[in-house]
Amino acid sequence: MNKAELIEQISQEANIHKNEAKKVTEIFCDSIIQTLKSAATATIKGFGTFSTINLAERKGHNPQTGEVIIIMAHQSVKFKTGKEFGDKISE
Repeated sequence: MNKAELIEQISQEANIHKNEAKKVTEIFCDSIIQTLKSAATATIKGFGTFSTINLAERKGHNPQTGEVIIIMAHQSVKFKTGKEFGDKISE
């Protein structure tokens, strides 16, 4: 599922216009991003937790040339599913 498909599904299930569903989706995503930027975690009970992790600098390889490259240290986002979310998927 991509963002457009998510917006379409929200629009249909909530019986709202696509523009409203798009706005809700964007507000949700922006809220998660702002929370993570402030070095906090975003927990949605029954769904999961978004958090940031710091990845150290490391060596990698260019797949086309095989050349060794340095991948700079950076932050990444981690998502851990909630128990209810995991249970629903395995039903």
